[in-house]
Amino acid sequence: MRSLSMFARLLIVFLAVILICVAVLSVLSCIHLRDNAIENRMKALKTQARDMAYLASRQAYDHSVATDAYMRWKSSSIYQEYNAYILVVDRFGKTYVYYNESTLQDESLRATPSQEELAEYMEQAMTGQEVVRQTQSAAGPLFTVLVPWVQENALTGESVVLGFVLIQTAAQTVHASYQGLLWQTALVAGLFFVLAAAVVFFITRQMTRPLTSMAQAAGSMSRGDFNARAPEEGSREVRELSRAFNQMAAQLNTLEQSRRDFVANVSHELRSPVTSIQGFAQGMLDGTIPQEEHPQYLRVVVDETHRLVKLIHNLLDLSRMENEEARLNRSDFDINELARRVLISRMAPIDEKQLDIEADFENENCFVRADADQIQQVILNLLDNAVKYTPKGGKITLSTRTVGSQVSLRVKDNGAGILPEDAPHIFDRFYMADKARTAGMGTGLGLAICRRIMENHGQSIRLVSGTGGAEFEITLEKGEKPGGHHADPSAGKD
Repeated sequence: MRSLSMFARLLIVFLAVILICVAVLSVLSCIHLRDNAIENRMKALKTQARDMAYLASRQAYDHSVATDAYMRWKSSSIYQEYNAYILVVDRFGKTYVYYNESTLQDESLRATPSQEELAEYMEQAMTGQEVVRQTQSAAGPLFTVLVPWVQENALTGESVVLGFVLIQTAAQTVHASYQGLLWQTALVAGLFFVLAAAVVFFITRQMTRPLTSMAQAAGSMSRGDFNARAPEEGSREVRELSRAFNQMAAQLNTLEQSRRDFVANVSHELRSPVTSIQGFAQGMLDGTIPQEEHPQYLRVVVDETHRLVKLIHNLLDLSRMENEEARLNRSDFDINELARRVLISRMAPIDEKQLDIEADFENENCFVRADADQIQQVILNLLDNAVKYTPKGGKITLSTRTVGSQVSLRVKDNGAGILPEDAPHIFDRFYMADKARTAGMGTGLGLAICRRIMENHGQSIRLVSGTGGAEFEITLEKGEKPGGHHADPSAGKD
């Protein structure tokens, strides 16, 4: 319903704008047509008045019967075409031609001008000017055309005003001449609006269809369905929006799947030690496990407790890092010295498995700029994994190299290595290669924590391709010696 209302509101807005534009253009067109029609009508009346003035001047000159008859015929044709009141008056106020007002169809014209009006008209005519004006009568507005009729003086050659021709017609008669045009304009405007409305409906539907689909997909996502996608169609901007929406949906789907996997893995990893602790404790309490075997099972309970504590600590570390709560305390330190300290801290399990350790450092000292505590945690995790999966009597190599403005540290073992199908997932949380063989040997969070630490540093960690065991590499920003001088790559070489 929300998407339909959006489409309806958009359509109504477009139609309202078009309707306003059509109405404004129609009003302007009607005004223009009306003015043109009135102007043309009055020009036609003025032309008729000039013809009558010419005939009146001829009649005053020759007093012919033919001219008088023609004037009456002319006045009759003017009446029939314009329903007009026609009056020809000489300068002394005598009426030569007067169309009988009793025959006029228009009631507003059935009134003879008063002597005062005739005197005013004569005063205007004597100036020799033609007059077109709108007057108001008792019956309504009138359009009046006044044209003086003149005669040339044979001796002086000057034109003398002898009278005037007056033509009056009611305003509605003039209005009727353009009412048909107004109806035609209204019809064209209506047809244009209907056509524009159809086009706008089609375009609006095309514009809102992908948005409607996107809204439906967003609704599905709000209900937990992150597989919903929006069609990538429409204009370029809408396609880009749909593409960005689908990318967001894919990322949310991945995050949701990761969240579900995380919850499932945490539940599984927590259940295993808790179940063991509960089972052995219950067995010792109810006598299922003999008294003399209690120390053995208590050691198992303690080991499971240590495993549970380590798992919880790893979860807290990972959560803090992913929420960006772990702030970096960067400093310049010797990565070779840090690697040596990590090796010393893990001598017990190394000696227990009789492993051969090789420290292949390019330089005696190699300074980096990073958070020493977090990098120590990364090296510890990598070394612990190497010790864990290297067979008895195997070999582990730690090496550092300077490459431009970066330092590379690698941890390599000669164990069974990582299968190609496992390589893309080894940095995922709770992922452990060959789960049957490594059951109970870790939490599957170590490498995920390492990757997050390196990402916080703006650096990388990767599995180095090759044969013969597993080899991991981390990169670090090159640092300076204490005192502010860059580390000398040649220092400490034999």
